[in-house]
Amino acid sequence: MTISEETTKHIGETKCAANHDHDMIHELSKRLDAVWRYDQYIANASDDKELRKLWCDFKEQEKDNVSRLKKQIQKHIEEDCF
Repeated sequence: MTISEETTKHIGETKCAANHDHDMIHELSKRLDAVWRYDQYIANASDDKELRKLWCDFKEQEKDNVSRLKKQIQKHIEEDCF
């Protein structure tokens, strides 16, 4: 075993959630951050209607994605598999 393998062999042994649950939470966090940033992008594009529309569209898409993820997380919690 190499030194690199030795120093990382125990990463991930202790889990507080299943991988798919961690994936959902991680992705939700990333998408919430994106929605938050779009407000600034929209403000920065105030003089460019086409670019402003692009950021507004992306923001709405992300809000839909956030909603879908939250529903999926809620479903997993209700089914006691979270």
